[in-house]
Amino acid sequence: MPLTRRGFLAGALALPALSTVAACAGTVVQPGDLSRLRMMVPASPGGGWDTTARTLQRVIQQTGIARNVQVFNVEGAGGTIGIGQLAREDDDALLMMMGLVMVGAIDTNDSTTRLDDVTPIAQLIAETELIVVPADSPYDTLEDFVAGWAADPRGTPIAGGSAGGTDQILAGLLAQAAGIDPIEVNYIAYSGGGESLAALLGSQVAAGISGTADYGPQVQSGDLKGIAVSTAERSNQVPDVPTIIESGFDVEVTNWRGLMARPGMSDGARDDLIALVTDAHDTDEWAEALDANGWLDTFQTGDEYGEFLAEEETRVRQVLTEIGLIQG
Repeated sequence: MPLTRRGFLAGALALPALSTVAACAGTVVQPGDLSRLRMMVPASPGGGWDTTARTLQRVIQQTGIARNVQVFNVEGAGGTIGIGQLAREDDDALLMMMGLVMVGAIDTNDSTTRLDDVTPIAQLIAETELIVVPADSPYDTLEDFVAGWAADPRGTPIAGGSAGGTDQILAGLLAQAAGIDPIEVNYIAYSGGGESLAALLGSQVAAGISGTADYGPQVQSGDLKGIAVSTAERSNQVPDVPTIIESGFDVEVTNWRGLMARPGMSDGARDDLIALVTDAHDTDEWAEALDANGWLDTFQTGDEYGEFLAEEETRVRQVLTEIGLIQG
């Protein structure tokens, strides 16, 4: 299948570090006690996984679904440090946030722990990717940018997140659609949206790719120019920015996020976690969070989610092979 197939659902390389939080003073959290839930974010605070986890934490606590939800961060290697830790856990009341970046990072980092080593619980949301250029860029449209990019791929640096993640996959897909060899793409991976944003604001790169939550405010303020969004329809976060498809390139990508749990748990324990997350998803508070963040509701659970993950692994591996990040 060509890299440009429409509807590809998309979803790294950071120095490993470990951050933990202690249980609340005087409280002993028993394994499997869903009234006191833990949620691991296998990335640094402030990013997309962290924002989604803390939004879910707030909804669960505000609606009384669980009395206490602890969110903690385990940073490193596109989430592969975190999934490795999850695979060694025995607590049925632990969830881990993840998404496409981890799917790609498992291959680019040669992780010994893979998605089928842990338990799928639910896919929560998907986010639109936004392609931007600096405010002083000569390019005002995606068509203009692609013309310049095709003339000098190596001299057109593109900023984005972790190697092998959503942003680089989108760059590779767009390159192929434009007739550019994906291996020639000069992609600069940053560990977070803040670093890539600084490079864009300083005109150190020709373009940037990230979620609408990262770049949307700067597009709205005029500090960056939005030239395309990656979904089939325009984003309500940046409604004046056309889609890639509108701009003449048959590429559609969404950056999804979901939840996993430890391996080897009983069907009953898994079903309890699915029920808890479903209850949170069905609240008005969660619907309001989706709207406020411009997230797409892509909710699915259990075996259906597991089948989706298996398909994503195959698709992502194909793309990463074709853009030269992993060996086929």
